[in-house]
Amino acid sequence: MRVKTSVREVLDSAEFRGLVARRWRISMLLSALLFILYYGYIILIALNPQLLSRRVGGATTVGILLAAAVIAGAWVLTAAYVVWANSHYDPSVARLRRRIQED
Repeated sequence: MRVKTSVREVLDSAEFRGLVARRWRISMLLSALLFILYYGYIILIALNPQLLSRRVGGATTVGILLAAAVIAGAWVLTAAYVVWANSHYDPSVARLRRRIQED
């Protein structure tokens, strides 16, 4: 027979603290990458507008392609977080919840 684990015990556990630390690191890494992606594009606009105004096709410029790449990059970073959360974070949270709910 298992003894029910209290919420306080789970919150004080190394497993919970490690989970919070991992989530924080992943969040900060992906946020930093997104920041670099967006503000890198803005800085490029400010420092080299001639590059961005070059035509690639009839009406398409390098700036439009890079803007699309920034949006796609944001989607990729979001997808990376979702994959990580679904494969690592959510199972860990479920395991901690089960520890609290077990009788």
